[in-house]
This record gives sequence, structure tokens and C-alpha cells, in this order.
Amino acid sequence: MIAPSILGLCQAVAEAGGRALLVGGWVRDYLLGRERSDYDLEVYRLEAVPLRALLARLGPVNSVGEAYTVYKVRLPAGGGSPSLVVDVSLPRRESKIGRGHRAFLVTGDPSMSFEEAARRRDLTINAMMLDPLTGELLDPYHGREDLAARQLRVVDPATFVEDSLRVLRLVQFAARLSFTIEPATVALCRTIDLSDLPAERIWGEVEKWLLQAQTPSIGLHAASDLGVLDRLWPELLPQCNVDDLTRLGTALDAGRAEIDDLPYPKRVAVMLALLCWSMSDPGAFLESLRLQRLGQYDVRRQILALHAHHGLPARWHHEEEAGRPISNGQFRRLALAVEPGLLARVESAILAPTSALAWFRARVEDLHLEVAAPAPLLLGRHLLALGLEPGPQVGQLTRLVYEMQLDDQVTSLDEAICAARKLLSTS
Repeated sequence: MIAPSILGLCQAVAEAGGRALLVGGWVRDYLLGRERSDYDLEVYRLEAVPLRALLARLGPVNSVGEAYTVYKVRLPAGGGSPSLVVDVSLPRRESKIGRGHRAFLVTGDPSMSFEEAARRRDLTINAMMLDPLTGELLDPYHGREDLAARQLRVVDPATFVEDSLRVLRLVQFAARLSFTIEPATVALCRTIDLSDLPAERIWGEVEKWLLQAQTPSIGLHAASDLGVLDRLWPELLPQCNVDDLTRLGTALDAGRAEIDDLPYPKRVAVMLALLCWSMSDPGAFLESLRLQRLGQYDVRRQILALHAHHGLPARWHHEEEAGRPISNGQFRRLALAVEPGLLARVESAILAPTSALAWFRARVEDLHLEVAAPAPLLLGRHLLALGLEPGPQVGQLTRLVYEMQLDDQVTSLDEAICAARKLLSTS
């Protein structure tokens, strides 16, 4: 499972008098039987200057983290495989110098002991080190025992509390690994002030919790146990009772099972819409994450639209069964406000599949409205070709004809042009 280029780097470090160890998440996942390609190496007994020179002989080095003695080196993979970008660092001392999760003075020290270097890690399962050349596992804080017990436990309470982001990391680790959190760690986290966390870092951990876990309900219950819901998102579960927590967790798990075929921004929209569905107004919550657009996709707008239309498929189905048919035009206008395909997924996760949802999905598919309403047949250029002068009337006419198109009164460009001529003749 260890790439040959990594072994080559470690061998070069050894020949220079140092020792390179794989650290952090790679070691954890290796022991769990999970293959991953992002390697983190910590180099002992070799100073920063010779280390950087050694790395430069192996591949291009990015020194963006050089102030913290962290280097990114691109190693050739060989055999036509993509090159590897590896984080290589010295063991680091971290001293808290202010408020916030970034307020640390960091210095590299290759003479540190393994135990001292591992002490700055957050959890015991992330504090293990592996020597790729010998296979020796260095585990000063018994992380392997915690892996076997499937529990999350802090390395050092005194250093853990210095970084409030670690509380949210516990949430996403619990969800991604399906681990429990050791009771003393839970009690410790409930004492940590979370008010200094910036929105982008909060979203980074929430994203891992909702999208990288197969059962995000575990993270939701962890967030409740750790006091995260009470302190960061009290609007998430206004009643704060066990039944609501369970229902929301069940919806998150059901939604997570339905999104793998979607592009990333739409996966985010579905999961955050589910997280927000019991809120009276999710706008403030989304603002706390500073989440607006992902690429060209207005994810915030879509989440708010999904929230606003919650329950509509069931209401429309009830109207249909009561003899008050829902028109194609109503479905098309719905697709102007929200993606009906995403709405069906959110409703299915919240309510479980029903006959109402089956009816709604069938109508959406028949009308080809899964993603968006149909594009207008009549455009401004068509009206200009008829001799209409540029101006407000062009927009007014195209909107009127589009309304006719939504209601099946216009089904082709020829019909749209004919309708425009009639409107012009009567204006």
C-alpha cells in the first residue's frame, strides 16, 4: 500500500542520517485497511536546510509552508501513474499565543522525541507513526487500542483545548469512521469555547461530516453530545428533544444514500436542505457557513428553495386525488423556482417513499423537468427579425409567449412566432 516513490524518499532521508515516518490519517487508515493516496511524512534528525535540499533533488518543492517547516514535494509515480504530492515536515512545537484556532507559534525541531512530537496531535488514533522502511509502528498514546475499540480519545487534554476546531473534527470523525467518543473526551469538549471559529473552517468540517460519512446521523448525535448544536446551531432543533434528533438523523442517512450520482454542488444542496428542514428560517444558518455559490451553482438559493417547497409534492398529490388536477404549467413554473429532481430526493429522505412522491417523480420525468424548466422557444432575436425595434416591448412579448409555452399553448418556435404576431397585432 506504500508507493515506491515514498519508500525512495524515506530511504534518501535515512542515507542522509534522518528518519522519515508516515504520520496522522494515513497511518490510521492503513491500520483500518483503507487505502489512501495523500501521504504525510515527518522527518527526524535532519535540519530544515538539508531536508529541503534533499527534497529538491527528488522533485519540485513548494515552500508555501516553509515558515512552519512544511514542504510539499511532487514525486514521480512511475509506470504512467499520476505524480504524488507529499507533505513533508519536521516535528513541530506549537505554543498558543492568542485567541482562535490559528493563534499558534509553530517551530520545527528535528531533535524532538517521538512521544513529544505526537503529543500535539488531536486524537490517539491520529498520533501513531509508521516507519515505511522497517514496518515499525510507534504508538506512544495507545491509538491502536482505541482503533480496536472504535473510540475517539484525546491525546492530551491540555493541548487539545487550545484548538476549538478539534471539537468539530470529532463530529466528522465520529460520522466518517462510525466511532464512539470516549466519555472524558465528551466532557472536555463541552467546556471548550467555540465562538472563535471562522465560518470557512466550520463549513470544512460540516462538509466532511455530511458528505464523506455514509451515516451522517452518527455525526449529528455526536454534535448533540458535544454541545455543538446548543452552542453553534440552536436553530437546528428548536425543540431539542430526542425524537426530533432521531428523525433528523434518519433523514440525513436516507438523503446521503441518494446523492452519489449527483455533482458535488447538488450533493451539498440536498444534505444542507435536509439539515435545515426543521428550521423556520435557514437563512441565518447558511450565512453562518458563508456558503453562497459553488462554482457557477447558486447552492444557497437552491437550499432556500428546497426549504420553501417542503411538503409541496404531497399537497399537490392530495389536490390531484381530490379531483383538482395539477397542470403541466404548474409543474413547469415550479421548475423555475427549484429543481424538482432535488426536491423529490429531499422529500423522499424526510418522509420515506410514498405514492405521492412516486406520482410527483413520474410527472417530473414525463415533462423532463428534473433539473430545470424548459428554455424559452421565442427569443429577442426572433422578434427583432420580425421588425420589432429594440426596447422594453421585446422583453414583455417574450415573457408573455413564454407563459403560453409553459401552459402548452405554444409547443414550437413557429407557434411561438405566430403567437407573438397575434399579440403585436392586438397591442
